[in-house]
Amino acid sequence: MTRVSRWGRFSAALGIAGLVLAAAGCAKGTTPGASGGSGGGGGEIDQNAPVTITIGDRPTPDKPNDLKAFNQKIKDFTAKNPNITVKSTETNWQAQTFQAQVAGGTLPTVMSISFTEPANMIPNKQLPDITDELKLVDLTKDLNPNVLKIVQDANGRIYGVPIDVFSVGLAYNRNLFKQAGLDPDKPPTSWDEVRQYAKQISEKTGKAGYAQLTTNNTGGWMLTTMTYSMGGTVESADGKKSTFNDAPTKKALQLLKDMRWTDNSMGSRFLYNQEEVRQDFAAGKIGMVLQAPDAYDMSVKQFGMKPADFGEAALPQDGGPHGTLTGGSLKMISPKATKNEIVAALKWIKFDQFDKYTSQDVAVQDAKTTIADKGFVGRPGISPLSQETYDQYNKWREPYVNVPVKQFQSYIDSTTSLKLLPEPSNKGQEVYSLLDPVVQQVLTKKDADIDKLLSDTASKIDARLAR
Repeated sequence: MTRVSRWGRFSAALGIAGLVLAAAGCAKGTTPGASGGSGGGGGEIDQNAPVTITIGDRPTPDKPNDLKAFNQKIKDFTAKNPNITVKSTETNWQAQTFQAQVAGGTLPTVMSISFTEPANMIPNKQLPDITDELKLVDLTKDLNPNVLKIVQDANGRIYGVPIDVFSVGLAYNRNLFKQAGLDPDKPPTSWDEVRQYAKQISEKTGKAGYAQLTTNNTGGWMLTTMTYSMGGTVESADGKKSTFNDAPTKKALQLLKDMRWTDNSMGSRFLYNQEEVRQDFAAGKIGMVLQAPDAYDMSVKQFGMKPADFGEAALPQDGGPHGTLTGGSLKMISPKATKNEIVAALKWIKFDQFDKYTSQDVAVQDAKTTIADKGFVGRPGISPLSQETYDQYNKWREPYVNVPVKQFQSYIDSTTSLKLLPEPSNKGQEVYSLLDPVVQQVLTKKDADIDKLLSDTASKIDARLAR
């Protein structure tokens, strides 16, 4: 769901082998049209022909530094590719509105979307086959093949470009830990410990020891994460039936109910979206909350949290280790795009997202620009690339690291010790949306019947999955 983090040992966790996408192409920048069904019909690709693309995800005016950097990157790109005209739009992925935009044909040529989308979009022909164009552009020589599976069909054809990968951990406020008499270098590793720590933080500081995301599909998202950490699943492997109406999810909800109503350790606010919970976390109102490491960026840069107060731990486990939810974002290309537009879009993606990983000059300049924009270099996370490429990238940027990496050590260790479990493959956002009210009711109604809530919701979700 969130924009994802990158660092870690993803290659070790998934057993990565490098994927070579060999450059292909004909003389004078033309090649026969791809046979795999790319948008725009048949014909040849002419890399020198004038072409216009529209890119999404333009920063809003309230973020002037980001907008300035975005516009400068477009200028730099078009200077190197004078035949490509780039327009931009603020259109970005929102779970509640995305499918309506797809149906209405209002999407830009290229934009970022969640990992939860391709499983439904590929069979519905809502994404173009970009396999041959990807090879032509030689986008990258070492994308993680396990990550690529998210955007491939049964025949291995590719329909998108993964750019970010994340896994969920436990963000915690090191200062509140100290105030509560807890060791900030020893975050909880089990859910029993989370409950104990939350109660102690609440009693000693008067702040919420733990908070839970509950709105805009995040309630279902984090309930799924907790379910995974307790050994359960949310959907069957084939995505045709819900599987959460069993012990792990019930245990997760009972834990939240006990923390809320018995321990009174979750404060007084129970309707949180992602940005709201980060704001209160940064303000020192929350001791612990489930977040990926990229929560550091917004908490510190946008909401003023002291870097020394931020900690990121492994996702707590129950009877495990079982694993943690992983997800991320990818660049999708409009199914209406012509072959020339697809190639131009892939060139943009390569320039925007990947050049910094393979060029020392670009990597160093990117680090310097990030620091100049008061951004962060070296914040731990997970990479969609091979470890060899990422290790080299990290080495280039090492002199510019400005993040307290040691405060992420528990999370860093978990990238090799915990399995990375994918989000629900079928109608993931709809599943999350229908699970939101379950979490909300458990936290706002003392007499909430967990068994009935899950049974009723399973029936609704099963009807959706069967469509």
